[in-house]
Parts: sequence; structure tokens; C-alpha cells
Amino acid sequence: MPATLSHPLSAHELQEAMRNAQPIEAARLDRVLRVEPGQGVVEVQANTTWKSIAARLRPRDAQASAVRTTTPTVGESLARNAAGPDGRPTVMHVEALTLVTPDGELRRVNRRTHPELFALSVGGQGLFGALYSVTLKLDSLARAVIEAARSVPGSGSGMQLLLPPERVQAFVADAQARFTEWRIAMQDPTVRHVLQEDETFLRWAHQEYAEVSMLVPEPRTIGASVRTTQLRRSLIDAAIAHGGAFPIACTPEATRAQTEACYPQLKAFLAQKRRFDPAERIVNPWYRHYCSLLGRESCDVRWSR
Repeated sequence: MPATLSHPLSAHELQEAMRNAQPIEAARLDRVLRVEPGQGVVEVQANTTWKSIAARLRPRDAQASAVRTTTPTVGESLARNAAGPDGRPTVMHVEALTLVTPDGELRRVNRRTHPELFALSVGGQGLFGALYSVTLKLDSLARAVIEAARSVPGSGSGMQLLLPPERVQAFVADAQARFTEWRIAMQDPTVRHVLQEDETFLRWAHQEYAEVSMLVPEPRTIGASVRTTQLRRSLIDAAIAHGGAFPIACTPEATRAQTEACYPQLKAFLAQKRRFDPAERIVNPWYRHYCSLLGRESCDVRWSR
């Protein structure tokens, strides 16, 4: 007897789970809720994959189904404000979102009705509410598919760094020297173009960037782990020196000085988190890491022989 599909998780169930601090079955948040061509939107639940959206909207379009994304689900993309294969951060595709806030209230959030919560939630690492659904713009998604097919794809793997496009060549030469210094082989990096956005609070795309992906080998010993971390931090220093930055969603090895240089708004972001969620009902490793990083006492490093 074939297994039956689980029924979708309702907004009411998500509210009750939040109020009672109960876990949810994220797999049940995977439905396309409505498609309204006349309104130019599609509403999907948080755990819906981009592939399933493509299959629903363009069932016979091989080009759409072949597009690869760095984050598989809409919710993950929204939490990171990840750039899609066309280089546009997720916020550019979003019309509205529905989430359950830490106090258990269901809110429909967009740029007009709740602009502050919208700016904090998109790219907010999932800290401002449990995401129920996202309403996406159909014309924006269609344009993304077309432009993704025309662009040269990046691998999206390894360590990502953000550089002004005109500084990529100089940065790669600098990176090669740093790999050589640490006696680690450097593979050819991949590069893709990402666009600027100015709508989110914790924005990483302050300007148009070239996202450079570099493969740094996974360490197998404690000594190798130390060397790899030092190399990664050295590469971040190089990116900053060339006018670049790093994506805060996936670069935990960045030091406090590097983080504050690239994200001066991070302290204010964490303060907003505590304002919206004073009881800290929603926390995750990302939040704990950056609270710890910014909460430490800074001190000078001295080397002695």
C-alpha cells in the first residue's frame, strides 16, 4: 500500500506550536497555496522548494526545471535573503509574507503594512517569527529564469566572498598568494554577479558585487583546522582590503573586527531582535554565535617568542 502524503500544516497549528513551544513538522509546510495570474502572484508555504514551484508554474519548461539554486526552499532563501541564480536577492521576488511572531500572533507582512518587520524578517535568519507562507511575484520569477539561463553559473560551493567587480582579478591574485603562504592548493574560483538591494535591515548586498566562491579544503586534524581558519580569515581581510565583504549568513569564522567592519548595523539588528522577542522564544546557532561574538571583551593580541 503506497504511503499517503501528509496533510499540510495550517496557520492555526503553527500558532499553537509557537504559543506552546512545540516542534513542528517542517515537511508539512510544502504546498503551493494559490496561483493568481491576474494579481501576478503565487503564494507558497515556507518549506516549498523552488523546483516544485517551477514544476507547478511551468510544467513543460525544461529551462525552468533545470535552474539550480543555492538554497533549496523558499523559507531558507528568505531567511538568508539569498541571491538566486539570476543574482537578485530574494527580497526582490517577495510581495508579502505570513509569519507567526514570537507572541503567537499571525501577521501578514509587506512593505506597506509592516515595513519595519518586513525589513527585519527578510534576511533576518528566521529570528522574527515562524514563517508560514511567502507571496512571490510571478513576473519577477519568470525574469529570474530567463536571466539565469543567460548567465554563467557559479558553483555556490566553498567560501563565498563579495568583491566590487573591477577588483576581482586583483583579489584572486592576492588570494593565490595567501593560499601559497599557508601551503594549501588553490583551485580556480567561480564568480557570479549579484545585484544591490536596499530594503532589508541586515543587508549584505550593499552594492553590486561579484560573488567569488573559493574551495577551501575541509580540515582533518586540529592543526589543519587552525590553519584553515587562519586562511579563511586572511581571505576575508583581503576581500575587505579590496573594498568587498562577506555574506553574514554563512561565514562564522569572521572575527569581531571583520564583522563590525562589514556589518556595522548588526548590534542594532540584535537589539531589534530582543525588542520583538524579549523572552528569546526563537533562537538558533547563528543568533547565539553573534551574540557571543559581540558580547566578548575585545583585547589586543600580543605574540611572544
